[in-house]
Amino acid sequence: MDWSRKELKSRAKLVLRTSYWKAFLVSLLLAIIGGGIPSCNWNSNSGSSVNLSGMRADFGDISDGVGALILIIIILVAIVVGLTVAAFNIFVIAPFKVNTQQYFKQASQGDVNMNYLLYAFGKGKYIGTVAAMFWSALLNFLWYLLLIIPGIVKSYAYSLVPYILGDNPTIGRKRAVQLSNQMTRGFKWRMFVLDLSFIGWFLLGVLALGVGVLFVLPYYNTTKAELYLALRQQALNDGLSTPEELNLIIS
Repeated sequence: MDWSRKELKSRAKLVLRTSYWKAFLVSLLLAIIGGGIPSCNWNSNSGSSVNLSGMRADFGDISDGVGALILIIIILVAIVVGLTVAAFNIFVIAPFKVNTQQYFKQASQGDVNMNYLLYAFGKGKYIGTVAAMFWSALLNFLWYLLLIIPGIVKSYAYSLVPYILGDNPTIGRKRAVQLSNQMTRGFKWRMFVLDLSFIGWFLLGVLALGVGVLFVLPYYNTTKAELYLALRQQALNDGLSTPEELNLIIS
């Protein structure tokens, strides 16, 4: 089953005709929970520079021992905050991403149930989902340590893991990554070009005070779900996976 950008986008538009606002809500939640709304600018750099300069001045007025103690406390607090953020990403954001991708995938098949936003948190699904998402993120991070380009390539190779976990959250971390690699082999450039085709839409969204980006996200997310469905069917046709492995009902 071959696919083209035009076909995927046409299918996405058909899906959104009857479920756009649900898709908008899911996209908004993903944007907020998964890293903030892109258009937000909190001007954090200017505030932090003032505080840091003030701290340096304070350290100069107190004894070296007290200054060192305060510095240690600041470092410990930074470590705790960093670990908290990492844990939130691993245990909350990652499975929630699976939930949203599961919603868009099911919506493309006519099922627009908002309960999918709790999908990965269900009994027997959570641990496997967290483990597989963490494993794929870790592998991608290690590739980025080598060079930027290999990291980008592998980000496409692992990009189907959330959708695969939506089909079978107990598939296993290694198998989820392996299958995503296999399903994207030979298609990464076309996937990259598909993403590039949305740049014009996102630029228009930015020009609309940035808020317009939010209205493009449902279109983008639905198109990506259509891409997964096309690649999944191709994988089934090529014998890379089976309907049983992906919990697909054979009618």
